[in-house]
Parts: sequence; C-alpha cells; structure tokens
Amino acid sequence: MASAFLVDMVGQTGTVSPDIVSGRLKITKTELASALGLSRDSVSKQSRVASVATQRRLRDVLEIINRVIPWAGSELAAFAWYRSQPLPSFGDQTAEDLVHAGRGEAVKRYLSRIAEGGFA
Repeated sequence: MASAFLVDMVGQTGTVSPDIVSGRLKITKTELASALGLSRDSVSKQSRVASVATQRRLRDVLEIINRVIPWAGSELAAFAWYRSQPLPSFGDQTAEDLVHAGRGEAVKRYLSRIAEGGFA
C-alpha cells in the first residue's frame, strides 16, 4: 500500500498538494516547510507551491518516505526516520539534512542500494 501514499499526494493537475501532505503527516505547513528546507511561503502561497523548485523538493521527500514505509511500518514512522535517522554513508547526516542541501536524489539512490541488499 506504500505506493498509495505517493499517489494520494498528487492532485489532478499533477502537482503535489502541501495541504494534503501536511494533513497526512499530521504536521502544520510551517513544520512541512521546515522538513523540506523551504520557507513557509513556498508551501502556502499558490504561486510558490507550483514552482519547479518547491515541487521537486516535495516529490523528493514523498519518494523517500514512500520507499521507507515498508521498513518503518507506517507513513508517520517513515517521516520520523526521514527527520532523525543518521545515514552512515553520508557522515551521519539525516535524509532531511541531505534534502535541505539539495541532495534528495542521493538519498533515493542510497535507499535503492539498501533495498537491493547493499550496505549502508
């Protein structure tokens, strides 16, 4: 059911809805912005929500959470992992730290490697 999490976050226009994401993760938009490494305006002003940079960051985080759900057991546990689990391959930075630095793709590659039986 992990893929349902990802699919449910994308609206009919193909954009990720911060309202749906924050509701599903039981956090405020301010907390969501912080988790994304963006300003609150980026997730609350429609013109900013639709920007390529905001949508890329939202999609990176959702794809990371979606990949972790089977291991973590739930969406909320996967989000907690994203925010707090140190990743040895990245000098013990968290996935959140890496996404803030624009390295979401590196986290997704790391998760793919782990899923295929690779080492951390």
